[in-house]
Amino acid sequence: MRTYDYLLNYDIKPSVQRIAIMDYLLEHRTHPSIDEIYMALCDEIPTLSKTTVYNTLKLFVEHGAAQMLTIDERNVNYDADIQLHAHFLCKKCNRIYDFPANREEEKVHSMNLNGFDVEEIHQYYKGICPSCASQMKKEEN
Repeated sequence: MRTYDYLLNYDIKPSVQRIAIMDYLLEHRTHPSIDEIYMALCDEIPTLSKTTVYNTLKLFVEHGAAQMLTIDERNVNYDADIQLHAHFLCKKCNRIYDFPANREEEKVHSMNLNGFDVEEIHQYYKGICPSCASQMKKEEN
């Protein structure tokens, strides 16, 4: 599906900036921050501002086209993958990885929650990724 149609599917009016930002999110599964997206696109779109990136990502989140990650207390990151999955933050390299979700999350939507309507569930893990663990082991020897 083209990005133009993808945005329309979420009731988002496509613009040059919105298409470029969503393209970036869809192509770069690195869970970028606002600054990363801005720096990647500012040469390509000279009229782009950080405020536009911020407002566009906020719009994407409000319409369900992307999700906002608060796993890293220093940065807010964004993910275009809105399917059920968890995230893992490596405390050494600060990369965020997609992680299989605990299937218990699926049960929440079928539970009687006394009138509470769950719209979002975030599952975060923090630790050391295999690459950093391997590097640390090499440094010890």
